[in-house]
Amino acid sequence: MKNVLTVALGVTALAFTASVASADTLSDVKAKGFIQCGVNTGLAGFSAPNDKGEWTGLDVDFCRAMAAAIFGDGTKVKFTGLSAKDRFTALQSGEIDVLSRNTTWTVNRDTALGLNFAGVTYFDGQGFMINAKKLPGVNSALQLSGAAVCVQAGTTTELNLADYFKANKMEYNPVVFEKFEEANAAYDAGRCDAYTTDQSGLYAVRLQMSAPDDHVVLPEIISKEPLGPAVRQGDDKWLDIAKWTYYALLNAEEAGITQANVEEMKNSENPDIKRILGVEAETKIGTDLGLDNAWVVNIIKATGNYGEIFERNVGSGSPLKIARGINALWTKGGLQYGMPIR
Repeated sequence: MKNVLTVALGVTALAFTASVASADTLSDVKAKGFIQCGVNTGLAGFSAPNDKGEWTGLDVDFCRAMAAAIFGDGTKVKFTGLSAKDRFTALQSGEIDVLSRNTTWTVNRDTALGLNFAGVTYFDGQGFMINAKKLPGVNSALQLSGAAVCVQAGTTTELNLADYFKANKMEYNPVVFEKFEEANAAYDAGRCDAYTTDQSGLYAVRLQMSAPDDHVVLPEIISKEPLGPAVRQGDDKWLDIAKWTYYALLNAEEAGITQANVEEMKNSENPDIKRILGVEAETKIGTDLGLDNAWVVNIIKATGNYGEIFERNVGSGSPLKIARGINALWTKGGLQYGMPIR
């Protein structure tokens, strides 16, 4: 979810960043022995505690991958569940070390809020969901003129909704809620004809409905929502670790390195694979990052590659069953592209 922030908050953000980011985050993390990771309080597929109280999801696994890169152990991470309203303050103040909470990369957040995004771990866009039994024959958002639409207050989702209906000369009745859970409950109770949020979020929300099979996600995508982890500005070493963890996950998938075969692949004669896995003669790639040269091996042992993380949490191996689509590797027609490890 994407909240609209005031100019005052932006100024506060820069003040926080100036004081907090002067620290060496990597050294601080090593000293305390774990990463503090900010995540969603409960978005299926991205970050949510399971029935054992264990955090799971694509965003959660990114933090575990960072922990594995630093400590050689993906369990060296603690999670803080954050609302859309509180997530940026938690990062700016130093309460968390990295924000991995289905957060859209925007110019305001990159500048006024003093954040640096490490990459786009999930390319998303805002969509609509309807109860097909109550709206038979509706198969496009362009058929929703006059509809009541559930939306979370104070978000860019709310602004995008207004823009979309205005651009298409349609009327609508926004049914606005402060909390994500309130919007979900109202839609399930039939107070709205449609629900709008990030399309990935719609798939997660559908699972929470009393009759999930009655609900259909419409095909229209009305915005760009590049979701990814963010860190504070002013600490390039920490940013490097976050973004190269992301690239390592992608490069491992492209090279065919998996959680099951990573040890075997260390014996490969392929120079790219040897370099990725830190077994190239006299390599300094890991040490130049402030990590062990086995940093990628440790990541893949802990979480698997990007494709494994995707399929397990939101793809074919998950209840959401979201197709890779534009989140496929660039070699397979998608947008995911890892910078070269060399």
